Amino acid sequence: MRRLPPLTAIEAFVQVARLGSIKAASAELALSPPALSRRVQALERFIDKPLFDRRHQAVVLNADGERLLAQIAPAIDSLSDAVEAMMSDSEVLRLRLGILPLFASQRLFPKLGDLRARHPELHLDIDTAGHGVLRLGDGLDAVIALARDIDPGLYAKRLDRNSVYVIGARALIEGDHPVTDPAQLKSLTALVHRDMPDTFSAWRQAAGLGDLEPLAIDHFDSGPLMLEAAAQGLGIAFMHESHFEDAHDDRLVRLFDIEVESPYSYWFVCRPRALALRPVKLFHDWLIEAVAEK
Repeated sequence: MRRLPPLTAIEAFVQVARLGSIKAASAELALSPPALSRRVQALERFIDKPLFDRRHQAVVLNADGERLLAQIAPAIDSLSDAVEAMMSDSEVLRLRLGILPLFASQRLFPKLGDLRARHPELHLDIDTAGHGVLRLGDGLDAVIALARDIDPGLYAKRLDRNSVYVIGARALIEGDHPVTDPAQLKSLTALVHRDMPDTFSAWRQAAGLGDLEPLAIDHFDSGPLMLEAAAQGLGIAFMHESHFEDAHDDRLVRLFDIEVESPYSYWFVCRPRALALRPVKLFHDWLIEAVAEK
């Protein structure tokens, strides 16, 4: 049998290929970036071909890298599943779920008691780190993602459709100079989530205010912190109707009665073959029944 490259080098290659970043992959594998780079380079030396195009702050698969990933990624996923099955307690089913904190706190956790009552053997490992969809099969079984659309190579079920709301502190409508005209956005800071970068532009276009620019745009990677920043008067948040309604925060109000459909939705996402795994199937079926909008 021909000698194989070290499994650690293959694992490093797959992580970098899926995440597109040495830094992100090294964090996932608990390695330093130089150590991870050495593993990838070891694989490239073994096959005597470069697998990535190196750019300033990213690495991108070349044609040879894409071909290799397509051939070995399914085998790595199968190996991961086999090891996980051997390590799992036969009395406990465990689902590794990637999820955004705001969806978890507002829409998932309030109903998890029902899931536990129906399936007491099913337990969730919650992961709120980034790159959720890219980490499917590499630490995550399923993800609840906020996105415009999902890679057609994955299984995806849309959980909702939403409207973009402009959310601000109640003081903005109760002060001496209440904010009632969208033109007043010129003097306010817009708060935008990194997973929903087009919410402000979509709202602006739908409202017929294509040339309107806010004082500044501040980006967040946390929905709860966005709502808190808005409540503290640090800016106005462009978020979903459900984020506002489910917050139940009397400090917040919706500004401007302009109905704008959001380009983003929450999705349940997993690899197609993962639906055959009992923890994924149980959670998926319960989620669609209990949480997804009909």
